[in-house]
Amino acid sequence: SQVSFEEESQNPPAVGHWKPLMPSKGDKEEPEGGCRDAGGVDEPQSTEQLNVSRLRSSSVEIREKGSEFLRDELHKAQKELKLKDKECERLSKVREQLEQELEELTASLFEEAHKMVREANTKQAAAEKQLREARGKIDMLQAEVTALKTLVITSTPSSPNRELHPQLQSPSKAGFRKGHGRNKSTSSAMVSAASQNVAPEPISRECKEVDSILFAEFQAWKESPTLDKSCSFLDRIYQEDVGPCLDFTKRELSELVRVAVEQNTLTIEPVASQTVPVGKVPAEECGGPKKCALSGLPRTCKHRIMLGDSGNYYYISPSCRARITAVCNFFTYIRYIQQGLVRQDVELMYWEVMRLRREMSLAKLGFYPSEM
Repeated sequence: SQVSFEEESQNPPAVGHWKPLMPSKGDKEEPEGGCRDAGGVDEPQSTEQLNVSRLRSSSVEIREKGSEFLRDELHKAQKELKLKDKECERLSKVREQLEQELEELTASLFEEAHKMVREANTKQAAAEKQLREARGKIDMLQAEVTALKTLVITSTPSSPNRELHPQLQSPSKAGFRKGHGRNKSTSSAMVSAASQNVAPEPISRECKEVDSILFAEFQAWKESPTLDKSCSFLDRIYQEDVGPCLDFTKRELSELVRVAVEQNTLTIEPVASQTVPVGKVPAEECGGPKKCALSGLPRTCKHRIMLGDSGNYYYISPSCRARITAVCNFFTYIRYIQQGLVRQDVELMYWEVMRLRREMSLAKLGFYPSEM
């Protein structure tokens, strides 16, 4: 259309030309020229139409080619999209597979870690158990050594109890006693001959009967031995034996002695003739070789005590020493039971406890051996 417009502008129609009214001489051939001009106008018009038709056909062809190109591009894009969809689907499957493998691997790692932790905890528990057992054995041995030292330091009687410790009897004496018992009839002549010079002594035989209440309390304590005095077994002994036996005139010092006995930190040692008490406590509280620090009475003091690591020594009379030693012997024996060092029947242990209680009662009443 633009081309036709340009052609029309270049070849304007021969309309509106001014013609003179009276033709001149020079204008005689003007009509012929006008006819030629009219024929010339028809020729550009046909050319213009031809050009327009050509342009129309070319534009249609261009449109067809453009649409065909676009269809090809669309087809290519659809193919590419399908390929990309397939690739995305494949990658999604790969991702799902990787996630599943990762979950399985994580689960197996956690399971293996838990298994290792359980094994480590089991080994640690076994090691701790072995350590506790080893420490228990060490503590038992140390307690035995400490108890033996305490028995030596607290000046137990020089002649040990042969009935409580039968292993201390010499085989010759034991054999002699057994043989003497079996051959009593054969030695009657010797006995009768000796009886002529020695006055006969009455034979005393001690009878014993188990108290059901005391035995039940001891059995209950034996199931779970402890030094806590809140249990019925030790509470009774504290009230009936330990408390009265350690109840001296000097109440404050008596309480310190009781605590030291319970904690196994009391030391008893003989007094040398030249020893002078030295310590932070005033001399009147420590007593002296002629005055007991616990009773406050003028007595000959052959021993002195030290409470823990204080460095202060207190002189004590033989009676006070007997009372303290009786309580120490009782605590030593129940510590042996608590630590599992006593391998005896329950009834035998019960009677030994009763024997130690009797010693505390006798000491409280003022009875003590002459070697004290």
